[in-house]
Amino acid sequence: MSSIGTGYDLDVDTFSPDGRIFQVEYATKAVDNSGTALGLCCVDGVVIGIEKLLTSRMLVPGSNKRSFAVDVQAGLGIAGYAADGRQVANRARAECAEYRRSFGIPVDGKVLADRLSMFLHMYTQYWSLRPFGCSVLLASYADDGPQLYMIDPSGSGWGYHGCAIGKGRQIAKTELEKFPLGKLTCEEAVKAIATIIYKVHDDSKDKIWELEMSWVCEASGRRYQPVPADLLAAAEKEAKAAAQEAEKTTPAAAAAATPSPTPME
Repeated sequence: MSSIGTGYDLDVDTFSPDGRIFQVEYATKAVDNSGTALGLCCVDGVVIGIEKLLTSRMLVPGSNKRSFAVDVQAGLGIAGYAADGRQVANRARAECAEYRRSFGIPVDGKVLADRLSMFLHMYTQYWSLRPFGCSVLLASYADDGPQLYMIDPSGSGWGYHGCAIGKGRQIAKTELEKFPLGKLTCEEAVKAIATIIYKVHDDSKDKIWELEMSWVCEASGRRYQPVPADLLAAAEKEAKAAAQEAEKTTPAAAAAATPSPTPME
């Protein structure tokens, strides 16, 4: 079968002959063109880090966030279109508020993940709508303990110990698998995420960027909030040093440093 739409990508409720929904695949491609986002579920909470690519040096530092608190104990990290991500965050806030009004307690992570999955999936059911061009990392620390979920544009959601989305996800997943997932503390996860994001970042293509990191853990009082500036700065310093050291040990760098033999007379 052809790998292009050939008329089957005009709306989201039409399957191609080989069972594909092209608009969902296009939305997933938008996520893959975005900066990398990582999440780690730890013994004492959840940490989310995002490689936020910037379009201009004149932007105010910290603006155009990709990490959103949706309740006291829950928050989202976004990869893909930031505007679409903000709409998903608004829906998550509405779901959290409705759950508190109905039951008087914070919503569990699994319940919130299921509701957001249904919301994103609804936008793949009607020809007059388009899928959201973003994937979501959901961090929660309610009565069900630390929880990390990933929801993609199709509305599929999975629970993870560690997850990566965005343009560097393949390398990031390989790096995540080297850590003892489920056994790290949040402070260790902050350093691990910073190191991985600096490793997968491509300076030749995206020179201007920021590392945005948030957590919900015992240290934050089970509140979803940005990682403290001093801890983030220390993690970035270590990550930069590790990235520079890795560059020196690459074959290209080693070849450049090796002096060429002098010609014999």
